[in-house]
Amino acid sequence: MRVLLQRVSEAAVQIEGEIVGEIQQGILILVGIEHEDSNEDAEWLIQKIVHLRIFSDEDEKMNLSIADIGGRFLVVSQFTLHASTKKGNRPSYIKAARPEQAIPLYTYFVSELGEISKTKVETGKFGADMKVRLINDGPVTIWMDSKNKE
Repeated sequence: MRVLLQRVSEAAVQIEGEIVGEIQQGILILVGIEHEDSNEDAEWLIQKIVHLRIFSDEDEKMNLSIADIGGRFLVVSQFTLHASTKKGNRPSYIKAARPEQAIPLYTYFVSELGEISKTKVETGKFGADMKVRLINDGPVTIWMDSKNKE
């Protein structure tokens, strides 16, 4: 399971002209699920994300977590995080999980993230053509992969 985290001052997801998810200060999480992923992958990522200290304290040091600042999460599914560009110029998405496997794991991720963080989690809609608007604060962008726990 891969996530791309972006610290934002605001972010929103729009589908067919309608805003379906929106946050102010917080973290936009783009989530890519591959066929080998499980609940354990989601749980590891959630623990890291909830406790990640990427918000500035009074000394302008990244020392605060999402809970410390009262921030929110916006989670957007993005199978393209598993793109392989090894051969040719057209990315392959062979590692990305099929919807029948990915949707339950995505739903679990969103639910557990809300439960553990004790905050409402905004989302896009799995598989929809979404327009994502954000203001990256910093910019701060962090890549995490549950199969490569760095």
